[in-house]
Amino acid sequence: MNNKEFIAGLAEKLSKDTKETTQMVNALIAEMSAQLEEENVLSIANFGTFEVKKKLERVVVNPATRQRMLVPPKLVINFKASPTFREKVNNN
Repeated sequence: MNNKEFIAGLAEKLSKDTKETTQMVNALIAEMSAQLEEENVLSIANFGTFEVKKKLERVVVNPATRQRMLVPPKLVINFKASPTFREKVNNN
């Protein structure tokens, strides 16, 4: 499912037009992004939790050249599904 199909399905369920639904989805994504940029934990009931985690600096080895490289620390987004959501997905 691509973005256009998602918006169309959501618009149909909400009895809204696609333009209004697109604005709502964009606002939701913008707010989620803003919260994650501030490294806040974002919990959505019956769906899951998004949080920013710090990956430490580490050394990796290129298997082809055996060259060791240092990977700098970085921030990654982690998602943990709620038990309710996980159960719904596993039962389908």
